Amino acid sequence: MSDARSFAALRHPRFRAYFAYAALAMMADSIEHVISYWIIFEKFESPALGGFAVISHWLPFLLFSVYSGALADRFDPRRIIQLGMALFMAVSLGWGLLFLTGRLEMWHAALLLVLHGLAGVLWSPAAQVLIHDLVDDERLHSAIRLTATARWLGLLAGPAVGGLILLAIGPTYGILLNALIYLPMVLWLWRLAYRRKQVTAPRLRALADVLATLRAISPDRILVSMMLLAGGTSLLVGNAYQAQMPEFARDLGHGHAGLGYSMLLGADAAGALAAGLLLESRALLPARARSAFVLAMLWCAAIAAFAAARSYALALALLFVAGFLELAFNAMAQTLVQLRAPAPIRGRVIGLYAMSGLGMRTFSGVSVGLGGSLLGIHWALGASAGALLVLTAILFFAAGFASRPAA
Repeated sequence: MSDARSFAALRHPRFRAYFAYAALAMMADSIEHVISYWIIFEKFESPALGGFAVISHWLPFLLFSVYSGALADRFDPRRIIQLGMALFMAVSLGWGLLFLTGRLEMWHAALLLVLHGLAGVLWSPAAQVLIHDLVDDERLHSAIRLTATARWLGLLAGPAVGGLILLAIGPTYGILLNALIYLPMVLWLWRLAYRRKQVTAPRLRALADVLATLRAISPDRILVSMMLLAGGTSLLVGNAYQAQMPEFARDLGHGHAGLGYSMLLGADAAGALAAGLLLESRALLPARARSAFVLAMLWCAAIAAFAAARSYALALALLFVAGFLELAFNAMAQTLVQLRAPAPIRGRVIGLYAMSGLGMRTFSGVSVGLGGSLLGIHWALGASAGALLVLTAILFFAAGFASRPAA
């Protein structure tokens, strides 16, 4: 049974601390993007490097998520998270020192972008594994949804705080300061009183073991369907439309940097944050596969409607709704994956989900970005969302969720 009280996981002191430090770390991640992308644009003005920044962020999730999850199965996830935080800090320091000395070259930027992506893939599966040891099973649904809320809270705060830092102390000292924002998570994990639930995890050695993990979960139609749902949404739409927001803003009459453009950028995150707070405060939408598919199809419709919108106010509202629905169905899918994953291989199953849900975003720029250059960005995003809606409906009916709800 799930704890139906509002903000159930936050009633646990350890999870309250984890929520705060996770949001802070995600904010630091976002601040680094704000500052480093600005410097890259000013110094190189290279669209190719901008595209590489997106690929380098998501490709490590595609290649290494399962291996990172396997490490979290076999070793203390606290140490793996700390290793990811240390790598994030090293990257921020690297940017700062290269800015300070004026020696930044394109290959330096590419290397730091890759290291940043690797830090993210170390952090993500281990953080999800750790949640199981911070709260009991009754509060797990709440903990997963609140962890997703912390992520969006950090993403929402990052651009605002990053912009203030840029104005106050400039990019060089700003990104050096940013390295310190990761430190509270590292120190808290050292102090965390921790007893891990005992499981015997097999060693992950090669690709054959990844395939063995896929075979192990294949009889569970809910697990498989959640993997496919996450992969499909990431492959065809993902968050690729965020990179195209300057063109949408121009077409909506806000083509210059300012409040109007910033509100478009933040509407998605604001909707997701509102979803996390509202759904937790009312203990709404328990995790069900059928509900996840319905919410995902509504998300497709909201994205398609945004692509067709010609009114700025309507576009802003649709982005808010899309963010709300995105958090709702993603948190639900991730909850089902974590609850149903066999304990000895939980980390690698979570890694598979991250590979599908995050790694496949590597290619979403093709459907939205490349399609935009051929059809126009509005048509490309609308067509991608429409194709995803059809694919999601096919999966929904093929898995049998239309005829009987799956708890």
